[in-house]
Amino acid sequence: MTGSRLADSDRVAWPQSVPLAQLVPGASGRVTGLSLDSRTVQPGDLYVALPGLHTHGAQFVPQAVAQGAVAVLTDQAGAELAGPQPVPVVPVATPRTVMATWAADLAGRPAERMLMLAVTGTNGKTTTAFAAQALLNGLGRDSASLGTLGCWWQGQPRPWATTTITTPESPQLQLGLAALADAGCQAVVMEVSSHALDLHRVDAITFAASGFINLGRDHLDYHGDLASYFAAKAKLFEPERSRQAVINLDDPAGQRLAATVAERGQPLLTVGRNPAAQLRIVSEQPASDGRTSVVLQSEQARYAFDLSLPGAHNVTDAALAVGLIEAAGLDPTTGLASLAQLSVPGRLQRVDLPADPSSPQPPRVYVDFAHTPEAVSATLAAVNAGPTIAVVGAGGDRDPGKRAAIGAAAARAADCVIVTDDNPRYEDPALIRQAVLGGATAARAEGSAGRRPATTDIIDGGDRRSAIGQALAYAGPGTVVVILGKGHETFQDIAGRRQAFSDAAVVLEQWNELRRT
Repeated sequence: MTGSRLADSDRVAWPQSVPLAQLVPGASGRVTGLSLDSRTVQPGDLYVALPGLHTHGAQFVPQAVAQGAVAVLTDQAGAELAGPQPVPVVPVATPRTVMATWAADLAGRPAERMLMLAVTGTNGKTTTAFAAQALLNGLGRDSASLGTLGCWWQGQPRPWATTTITTPESPQLQLGLAALADAGCQAVVMEVSSHALDLHRVDAITFAASGFINLGRDHLDYHGDLASYFAAKAKLFEPERSRQAVINLDDPAGQRLAATVAERGQPLLTVGRNPAAQLRIVSEQPASDGRTSVVLQSEQARYAFDLSLPGAHNVTDAALAVGLIEAAGLDPTTGLASLAQLSVPGRLQRVDLPADPSSPQPPRVYVDFAHTPEAVSATLAAVNAGPTIAVVGAGGDRDPGKRAAIGAAAARAADCVIVTDDNPRYEDPALIRQAVLGGATAARAEGSAGRRPATTDIIDGGDRRSAIGQALAYAGPGTVVVILGKGHETFQDIAGRRQAFSDAAVVLEQWNELRRT
């Protein structure tokens, strides 16, 4: 699409205004904007004061009022903290729910002007969203994707959704959707995280179809246990949120969710290799160029296509994407060719190394975002075509219980595991590495069918740059090097500072250094 009206900058003007009386009966005037940050409040804004990890937003009510806030939305504790103010302070039981509704109203309900699809799951959300977007574009529907990589529309990332979270807060989300709808976008495929569902970020949006990929161990520092984590994701499939459910029947949690959806009498399409799946993966043949030839079969249709990405997990993601399009009432057939060119930044992203007489056959190198035990296993299985080196770590200030499991997954699938730093945040990187190393060492001692973990080399690679250099130096001809955990990210979060760091860029830097020395 040419001549679009979506600027490459954050949109700050809300399209609509809403009578303040809708929030405060009898009040005059209109709300012309919404802000979660007292520093960004503009005259006419509704300031939403929410509790945070360290402070309550109500502490900043005086600043928000001074900058022109016409009312404050908060919880009971926030109202008590704010005290008497010259503008209404409105306490509600669930301020995030009210905020989401007001954000949608102020944005002009943009989701109602586009086809909205959603996908959730521990692993594979981004690949599934990109695949569904590619299918929609192949069908002639001008489409965007929104998730971990931000907003991608017409082949470019859009800065308005630059964020460190998978699903933006409802004000940013609704403004971005309004910008897309105003510019002519016809469909949006969204990654919806468990945090987003628990924190009401996608309230006021009804999706035409929503997909569930899988459930693994992640975010237990927030949810506490797997049952609560699953319950948060299952909220996406409640009737008021999604008209159609598309569920991976190969995943045990997917089977439980499918049973619940079926009991409620909701429209359901199951996908997978499971013989009971309605849209079944009947053939998946890997090719030497890294592609996979896939055939899906249902009672009504047969879909054959080439997928640009290797690995069974990517086939599952693509099949779920096809199911989403079908569940939305569209025939995906003419869009299938787009999957042969599918490219997802940081997901099994190939980094081509230059060859020279001293290195006529450089190792094959991939960077990938895999940062859960299940994702590490699936990614390494996808590239298992020779000696494999895995460079892997775990994030700090996040679920510490999965660190040993990540190390174990790497040791069971790779010939050499080099443990390094991911985003240590405020934790001691050496202690995180120690936990990952412990899991890898334990797995090596236990042994594993199909591999010989007793022969797996396990190395503490230290900082990430050094570990990548060690992996490349260790690699011989035909070796596959997989650098896991950060994928598309271009930074490292260390001791509260974000330092520039791209795995792909550092691979090339370290390779050129090796060639020189």
